[in-house]
Amino acid sequence: MSIQSRSNPSDIPHMSDGQVWDQASRNHSIHTCLMEMVLSLQQAVADHITQLATRHQQQDLVPEEQGHNQPIWGQEALLGRLMFQMVNHLQFGATGGQKFQPPCPSEDSKGDVRSREQAQVSKQIYKIFYQLTNFEDTSINYVLSNRGVETSALYHGSFQDYNTYQGNKYHEDKNTSGFINLGTSENKLCTDLLTERLSRSDMNYIDDDLLQYSDWRGQPFLREEVAQFLTYYCKAPAPLDPENVVVLNGCSSVFSALATVLCDPGEAFLVPTPTYSDFVFSAHLYAKVDLVPVDLESQVSDANTHPFQLTVDKLEQALLNAKLEGKKVRGLVLINPQNPLGHIYSQDSLMEYLEFAKKHSLHVIIDEIYMLSVFDESITFRSVLSMESLPDPNKTHMIWGTSKDFGISGFRFGTLYTHNKEVALAMSSFGYLHGISGITQYKLHRLLQDREWIDNVYLPTNHSRLQEAHRFITNELKSSKIPFLSHGSGLYVWISLRKYLDPCTFEEELLLHRRFLDKKLILSCGKTFMCKEPGWFRLVFAATPLLLKHAMQRFYTVLVEQEQDWVVKQLEDAINQEVEDLPASDASQSYSREVILTSGLEGCCSDLGL
Repeated sequence: MSIQSRSNPSDIPHMSDGQVWDQASRNHSIHTCLMEMVLSLQQAVADHITQLATRHQQQDLVPEEQGHNQPIWGQEALLGRLMFQMVNHLQFGATGGQKFQPPCPSEDSKGDVRSREQAQVSKQIYKIFYQLTNFEDTSINYVLSNRGVETSALYHGSFQDYNTYQGNKYHEDKNTSGFINLGTSENKLCTDLLTERLSRSDMNYIDDDLLQYSDWRGQPFLREEVAQFLTYYCKAPAPLDPENVVVLNGCSSVFSALATVLCDPGEAFLVPTPTYSDFVFSAHLYAKVDLVPVDLESQVSDANTHPFQLTVDKLEQALLNAKLEGKKVRGLVLINPQNPLGHIYSQDSLMEYLEFAKKHSLHVIIDEIYMLSVFDESITFRSVLSMESLPDPNKTHMIWGTSKDFGISGFRFGTLYTHNKEVALAMSSFGYLHGISGITQYKLHRLLQDREWIDNVYLPTNHSRLQEAHRFITNELKSSKIPFLSHGSGLYVWISLRKYLDPCTFEEELLLHRRFLDKKLILSCGKTFMCKEPGWFRLVFAATPLLLKHAMQRFYTVLVEQEQDWVVKQLEDAINQEVEDLPASDASQSYSREVILTSGLEGCCSDLGL
């Protein structure tokens, strides 16, 4: 059954719980009934969001109403994930003996209608989600606040695949049937080097101070080392100031804290898309900050000299559209090297973006977490910290961490460097909740301090292994004639599977994503990166050769099945058309229409070897 088969919202039955179940027992199995309801609801939500987007483009909204509006793409991402999540549970028979209660329409009331309707919808989604999982639904009773309901729903919608993977990981010896994760950007190529280095005696130091609370900004010895490290590897024109360094437990924590101290709830950042998917979660968790997409296109034209090119004109247009919608934009978020595209901004382009931000009094947050993962020697990466004269240094903030470049995401280390001491001071308060253990800070200090090991052992080996893994994946993609983008940096390639979608829609993209999951392979689909074009996926290649070979076997199996289903669908449509054109009297003289359809389809499939 296709999603499009139930596109009319009026198809959703408005019945009491008892009536729903009585009718289901007469006409369908419980499983089929619930599946139809969820698919109908999913399509209804998509239609509503499309209409809402059109209305926003055609009229100016009252400023007072704007504050209560979630961004349209945010609603679509959250609701889409939740709806498909429900389908997943139903497909695996997770309903068991639990009861399904369709959401009731919210009552009209005076006052802040939008806010109450949003909270009501969140609670309905939350209740449905928990009733379709193994949680004790009888104990819910809406114990969470509206904010808690929304946060929980967003978390489960964002990390369901990752949580599934954590419970059933592939292992070449112990669990060869487990999930292979090429969706999460982790560098697993140099764990042997890191294990050896972190096992040395200089890492095992402990004293009383390391066992106590530390400076919330990070231990002074670590901040000093970070300043020296960034001065050296970012090629800063002058030594960086340790007082401008803030250390927290991960770059997502740094970004979430920055969004909180730079914006008020409901304000926004411009973000070129496709972009890092978890920005949505991080920006919304504490700060309630909207992300305004600057949509980039894959098509090359006079205006776009390369796919997904960011220009100042596109930034200006996105900012203007946001203002017309009543949004207050406070900053621009850039990733360099870019995620998921792998593109590296030239210094000239970067300067243009910074000048644009200064012109409009915007902060610029530049995430450079992949700066040491540029493995193509012909490419030059220039950090924003290397620039001699920034257009607005007090509003330019750089983020870096060791999760990607050193493959130690489990250390949970992220750092901010800002020239604005007021921002650094405000950010320091988050160390109270998001600090790193003293012992971990000491190990990081020793690791970053060992430049000889980094320059002569780690970086050359890491770049060599990234090159080899990248070569393997790109050769595989070329042999299969799968288009991809890769710019010699990062841990991933951006691939187009548009030719495997029929029609080429985000619904079909989601179904293909589901097919990969069915084969225990996790990829990240373009919708999660806020890509405006369906059919794109990010494939992470920073894994061992054996793991990549097994992953690509599963990858090809899915694509072959997808092609076979497409051929069968085309044959069904063609034979259906022939049967429809055949006069009923002629068909009755030999076979029924069902026999004609079945025999014709089986014969064609046999000829094609399907």
